Amino acid sequence: MTSGSEPGGRPPHGAMSPDGEAERLVSGAADGVEEQMIEAALRPKKLDDFVGQERVREQLSLVLHSALRRGRTPDHVLLSGGPGLGKTTLAMIIAAELGQPLRISSGPAIERAGDLAAVLSTLAEGEVLFLDEIHRLARPAEEMLYMAMEDFRVDVVVGKGPGATAIPLDIAPFTLVGATTRAGMLPGPLRDRFGFVAHMDFYEPAELEIIVHRSARLLDVEIDDAAAAEVAGRSRGTPRIANRLLRRVRDYAEVRADGTITQESARAALALYEVDERGLDRLDRSVLESLMRKFGGGPVGLSTLAVSVGEEPETVEVVAEPFLVRQGLLARTPRGRIATPAAWAHLGLAQPPTAPMAGTLFALDEATEQPE
Repeated sequence: MTSGSEPGGRPPHGAMSPDGEAERLVSGAADGVEEQMIEAALRPKKLDDFVGQERVREQLSLVLHSALRRGRTPDHVLLSGGPGLGKTTLAMIIAAELGQPLRISSGPAIERAGDLAAVLSTLAEGEVLFLDEIHRLARPAEEMLYMAMEDFRVDVVVGKGPGATAIPLDIAPFTLVGATTRAGMLPGPLRDRFGFVAHMDFYEPAELEIIVHRSARLLDVEIDDAAAAEVAGRSRGTPRIANRLLRRVRDYAEVRADGTITQESARAALALYEVDERGLDRLDRSVLESLMRKFGGGPVGLSTLAVSVGEEPETVEVVAEPFLVRQGLLARTPRGRIATPAAWAHLGLAQPPTAPMAGTLFALDEATEQPE
């Protein structure tokens, strides 16, 4: 993951990754090769070991085992949901359950139809192809994928202009697993070609506690139940964040305690890293504090709010706001952003009489937001 830097090589707080996430402790995106390697060691290898997403696991198990009984390749699978919820892990598990190799690529990496043809033509029968961020696939490659998914055939165009010739090329039957964080951006014709579509929800704290305990065993670190609950409760419903927070808490326990993670050491570590009990970090709290202290709780426009916290509007809108809205701490209205009564209570600030009151219904459509 690349980003700009400030003097001294420190990345700016709002540095954006290609998929819109910032490089921060509570980001759902994977921050570079090192974290991806650590994640690989923590990932479950079988569907029975996968924690959470119970309905998706049960449905997927039926799809895979039915295909194995019939000796056929399973239907193509589409997994949607936020970053860090386990889409890549499920793709790896699908290949493992089928006893097939997994080929991994991504939508942005396939820029031309020829790139996709090169990948498809080398697939062995039954192999699983995982395309991450499939909604970012180039249009020519997307149109080629339609035929490949339905007929296991692609047309390779040789030449240009009126003399161009399409040569049909048969490919081995394969299973495509597509993953997307923006299901709404996926074209309808592509979505319709997936035989199984699953949406992955955010995890419950109890599920994250199980994941934290499992990861702690794999990392060879002791953690008590209260500490696991503390980490899980601040993980924003996302396993990737839970594992990242666990590693930071482990570092704290090893350096400033006896190596065992207790609730006290977990709280101290997470306070040091500025992740509060609801999973808000410095950026989240800055947005809320500015909205309440400087603008009386709103409404205030996105650009004005972003300037007040020293961030780009895209950073506030893409990185901070989704979680704040999901937690019921911020509302998007036609007139601008508004802090909810829950936000005032969370930060321990007195809500003035002029601030938006509890029970008020706000429109969530931003299309009519007034220009500043």
